[in-house]
Amino acid sequence: MKKTTASKTSEEPDSFVELCREFLVSGFSAIPVKFGSACLACQLLYFKPHQVRGTDDSRPADRTLFVLNVPPYCTKDCLNRLFSRCGKVEAVLFCERPGGQIHTTDDTSTFFPRSQEIRTFKVAYVVFEKPSGLRKAAGLKLSEPFVLSTRDQPVVTGMRKWCQRYTQDRPDVAELQSELDSYMADYDKRKQEELEKEKAQGEEPDEEGWITVTRHGRTPGAPRTEAMEKKALKREKKKRSRRELMNFYTFQIRESKREHIAQLRKKFEEDKDKIAAMKANRRFRPY
Repeated sequence: MKKTTASKTSEEPDSFVELCREFLVSGFSAIPVKFGSACLACQLLYFKPHQVRGTDDSRPADRTLFVLNVPPYCTKDCLNRLFSRCGKVEAVLFCERPGGQIHTTDDTSTFFPRSQEIRTFKVAYVVFEKPSGLRKAAGLKLSEPFVLSTRDQPVVTGMRKWCQRYTQDRPDVAELQSELDSYMADYDKRKQEELEKEKAQGEEPDEEGWITVTRHGRTPGAPRTEAMEKKALKREKKKRSRRELMNFYTFQIRESKREHIAQLRKKFEEDKDKIAAMKANRRFRPY
C-alpha cells in the first residue's frame, strides 16, 4: 500500500475528519497521528477488523484489529494508548508485511537480544481482551491527530535513540559476569539432574524386567588423568607407526596379501584331508 503523509496547509480541508475522508481507502477506516504536538505533518493509520483464514490463537478474528501504514517510530505503547479508549488491549503485534511472521523480542538475556527492530513502515495487530473493544475501535474517529510522543511517555528517535542503543549494547562487566554465572549454574544443575535420572532409570528394571542402558553406562568409571591420556596416545602412535612401516611400500602390501592367500589355501587343503580321513574311517555298525 502506498504510504501517505498529509500535512495541514491552507489548501487542505479545515478539519482532520475531512482529511481522513479525502485519503480514505476502501474497506478501511483512518486515524491521523503525528509524532509530537509541535509537528505539523501527520500520518494516517488505516485499520479494519482482522479476518483470518483458519485458526490463529495469537490473532483471534473476533478480537483483533488490523492496522496498516504504521510508521517506524510508532511503538506498542503508542498503539496501546490510542486504542485503549475503546477497550482493554491484550497485546500489540508487529509484522513487516500483512500475514508475515510476528516480530518477537527474546528477553531471556539483557545483553544479547535475538531480534532486531523493524525500521520500515510496518503492520500491527491490536488484540483486545473482549470483542466489544473491536466493535468500538472499528468506528473510532478523532477530530484531531493523536500525538504519539508526549511529555509523560516520550518516543526516543534520532541521535538520542542511537546513543541510547550504543550504551545498551555495551553491558556492564559485573552484570554480564553475574548473568553468565547464573546461566552456567542452571546449566550444571540441569545436567546433574539428567545424569541422576538416567542413573536411576538404568539401575531399576521396568515392569517387564528390562534395565535401561544409557550412553553414560550403569556405573561411570574413573575419569582419565593426564598421565593416562599420554600413555594411551603413546600406545596408539606406536601401533600406527608399526602398521605404517609394515605396509610402507606397494610391493610389501602385495606380498603380504599373497602370503595371506597362500596360508588360507594351505589351511583349506589340510581341512579337506582331515575330512576325507574322517569319512574313510567311518564304518557302519548297526549293532
